[in-house]
Amino acid sequence: MSFSFCHPGLLTILSLACRVKGWYHNRRASEHRSDFYDEVWRDAAARLGASIALLGDEILEIRLGGACTRVRQNTTAIDDPVTLSLAANKPLVYRLMAERGLRIPNYLEFQLSDLSKAAEFIARFGGEWVLKPANGAAGRGVTTGITSAFGLLRAAVAAAAYDSNLVVEQQVAGDVYRLLYLNGTLLDAVLRKRCTVVGDGTSSIRKLVQVENRARLEAGPEFAQGLISIDLDMRHTLAKQGFSLSSVPKKEIVVALKTVINENLASDNIVVTKLLCNSIIKDGAAAAAAVGVSFAGVDIVTRDPAVPLVKSGGVILEVNTTPGYHYHYYRQGEACTVAVHVLSYLIGRIQNSINTSADWSLSSSAKLQQEREHDFRSCS
Repeated sequence: MSFSFCHPGLLTILSLACRVKGWYHNRRASEHRSDFYDEVWRDAAARLGASIALLGDEILEIRLGGACTRVRQNTTAIDDPVTLSLAANKPLVYRLMAERGLRIPNYLEFQLSDLSKAAEFIARFGGEWVLKPANGAAGRGVTTGITSAFGLLRAAVAAAAYDSNLVVEQQVAGDVYRLLYLNGTLLDAVLRKRCTVVGDGTSSIRKLVQVENRARLEAGPEFAQGLISIDLDMRHTLAKQGFSLSSVPKKEIVVALKTVINENLASDNIVVTKLLCNSIIKDGAAAAAAVGVSFAGVDIVTRDPAVPLVKSGGVILEVNTTPGYHYHYYRQGEACTVAVHVLSYLIGRIQNSINTSADWSLSSSAKLQQEREHDFRSCS
């Protein structure tokens, strides 16, 4: 399919319109997210006996003894800015993982001006594809189930609202698992299911989504982290089930709304730490190490977490820095107090640095004194 009729300026305008729509859907839900992080950090500080103060703009300062650190929602001082920037670049992360022999999907990086190249790429391999911004987060601008050049075009316009560099990658069958690592140690693992609605026999899917979003706003973060946005991924996911937004599913029929799992409910997240085989745990740690990330949420797709990825055909999708905490607190199963682990690590690292600096200062002072005494004796 030729894309010569697609003026780059027009595609850019359409991309900006997609971004404005996405912002509107999640503006109100952001208040719940802010309250959630404020609560977990205050709880973590209390458990460690630390003081905590709001500096402004959601930035919290936490002190324990001579140690002080600052946090803002899920942003902390664990990883440096260069590492964060590197990890946000999906093609670069894929390359680093591939160099270590880790399993990744077939992918291609491109821009809106390279649509023909991307269309030829997906046609050569066939199957379904996922398109996402090369530098994106939280599922924004991601579309799954792409099978045609026209579908690629629509998805590219949506993704370009978030980044001019795009990635199209082969869609791998299986469930999405989030593995959370701190300094190479697995803290938690969660199976993240897709968001769904249940038909009542009279309401359209669009109406069911509106009702669901109102319920989320009323219930707060214990119910869901954000709202459900109507986007291309929803339209593709519905179409695969024979539905559209105007469809009226029969009573008690469960309809999967999206393949991208970022907008699911708390109850759609399930603890699976004990179900993972050692091979997958090691692969996740190796992926974080390949990127140089100390605190990482590694996303893996597999049909069976009890067997190695090479056996199930699974892949490592992403290495997320500043991973979200919500999935680990509100889910099926006991909560993993992520903020406590993170704060303990931060405080411990700072205290070790203070002690090391003090030891170095004492050692330097002693050495200087010895040199002075030697010089004095030499002069005498």
